[in-house]
Amino acid sequence: MTSELEETGLKLILIGNSLVGKSCLLHQFCDSEFDQEIGTTIGVDFRFSSVNIGGKTIKLQIWDTAGQERFRTITSTYYRSADGILLVYSITSKESFDQIHHWYNEIKKNAPKSVATVLVGNKKDLISERVIKTEQAEELAKELNLPFMEVSAKTGENVQVAFETLGKLATEGNKPQTEDDIVLSDNEQQKKKKCC
Repeated sequence: MTSELEETGLKLILIGNSLVGKSCLLHQFCDSEFDQEIGTTIGVDFRFSSVNIGGKTIKLQIWDTAGQERFRTITSTYYRSADGILLVYSITSKESFDQIHHWYNEIKKNAPKSVATVLVGNKKDLISERVIKTEQAEELAKELNLPFMEVSAKTGENVQVAFETLGKLATEGNKPQTEDDIVLSDNEQQKKKKCC
């Protein structure tokens, strides 16, 4: 018998400042490729995919929101029915990292209390351009009580893991996690996933 979650799926959204690579993360997750020519999202875009969680295939409806100030009112309405949120910043942008508190407050103001949220530092491959140390982000994640990982939309490193982690948390109703509940590995093999 198919569960209701398998039938209806999960609504996930990506939020964060403009140019942190949200669209590239989504493209990497759905198509297993990097496209640096992806333009800036205007308003909201979405894709479909699926993940295997606990032996069940869960459909994902993933919304990519614009990070520009002029679209924030529009995109905040999409928080209301979200099951999970990837809160994205770029490790190469202090401004995007400094805005995490703003985005987190938007989540608290607009999203359901049970929404699962994962903090994601993108552009891990740009080592020489890094301005946000991993330790800084780990400290912020601890302060906000969020799981955290660094990913690379370009190489695909940890992209699948980020979406799977968010999906798992969302299916569990965002139960409080301890450090031992989620194990993240930088060496996790990336599996090819196709969007439907």
